[in-house]
Amino acid sequence: MDYVSIRVSTLRGDQKIDFNAYVKINDKMILYLRRGDSFEGERLKRLKDKKLRKMYILTDEENSYRTYLQKNIETAYDDTTGKDIQTRADIIQGSQQNNAEEVFENPENVESYNYCKDAAGKYVNFIMSNAQALSAVMNIENTDKTISHHGVTVSTLSIALAQKLGITDPKKTQLLTLGALLHDYGHHHSPLNLNQPLDSMSPEDLALWKKHPIEGAQKVQDKKHFDQTVINIIGQHEETINGTGPKGLREKDMDPLAVLVSSANAMDRLITFEGVPKAEAAKKLMIDHVGKHPLQHIQHLNDILKGL
Repeated sequence: MDYVSIRVSTLRGDQKIDFNAYVKINDKMILYLRRGDSFEGERLKRLKDKKLRKMYILTDEENSYRTYLQKNIETAYDDTTGKDIQTRADIIQGSQQNNAEEVFENPENVESYNYCKDAAGKYVNFIMSNAQALSAVMNIENTDKTISHHGVTVSTLSIALAQKLGITDPKKTQLLTLGALLHDYGHHHSPLNLNQPLDSMSPEDLALWKKHPIEGAQKVQDKKHFDQTVINIIGQHEETINGTGPKGLREKDMDPLAVLVSSANAMDRLITFEGVPKAEAAKKLMIDHVGKHPLQHIQHLNDILKGL
């Protein structure tokens, strides 16, 4: 029998699956979830605890899987279904994560990029128009410390920050979200262990870390379907307004949207990769990163985290 892999991040919510889902153990396919069951509650938690990224389905059930995905995401974005906000947020967050991974794995694919871009616009509306959506997404913990989940969190913080700053132009917020989602593309093939504070990295690790924005931007610079704003965010998201980032750019030299993503990224790096509690992250950012990010950004991000 022929199998095709699917991402665990897409298997969320209470919708019953119309296919059998398998896990691969020692080259054997073991049936994990039968057609007619759903991936909610404990089943999903066990998969996350095992840090399992991929499952498998029979190749001839791929259309059923695609239909499941489409129905799941349409239901999650529909305000009239009566579904609770956490279930909807789980599905949408997983979908955003999946979209980022699709682009990371195949940046040449125009269709994947455009789908990710379209979904970024829908995601902005979801966060901006649902009062509880922000905290529902932000409370989904990045247990396996993936850059795709980190990208969703940074994009979420970036949207909330843009809203506080009065940036509501749909084109700008869409590109802001897309750039934030894909900002760490330079880490996709990197051997670097991100789950450590920057100030305790070895000189070799720090050198690798400093290269990732430039390398990420260079790899997509020739892709005509990539928006220049997105490339700017990928290349500048570790820059700081005082010129102490990898390229030494100051605020006046940076794309304004990259300045926003830089602030949101610095905040989530502390939370996700350095283990700083959300309640203390803004204070630490203000003390340890003084002068690196606009004070107004840090104050707004502090308010955003307090409201979760």
